[in-house]
Amino acid sequence: MNSDVIKGKWKQVSGRIKERWGNLTDDDLDVAEGHSEYLAGKLQERYGWTKEKAQQEVRDFSSKL
Repeated sequence: MNSDVIKGKWKQVSGRIKERWGNLTDDDLDVAEGHSEYLAGKLQERYGWTKEKAQQEVRDFSSKL
C-alpha cells in the first residue's frame, strides 16, 4: 500500500499502529499523519532500531493493510 492510501485511511490505521507499536504516543501519530518516513523515524527513536529496520517494519505493516 502506498503512502497516499495510508494518509487517506490514517484515522483507521492509527489504532492498529498503536496496537503493534505501543511505545508510540498519540502525539507521535498526530504529527505523523500518514507520513511513513516520519513514522519510521519515530520507531527508530522509540525502539532503538536502525533506519533500515524501522523502514522495513513500516513496509511490512503497510503491506498488510
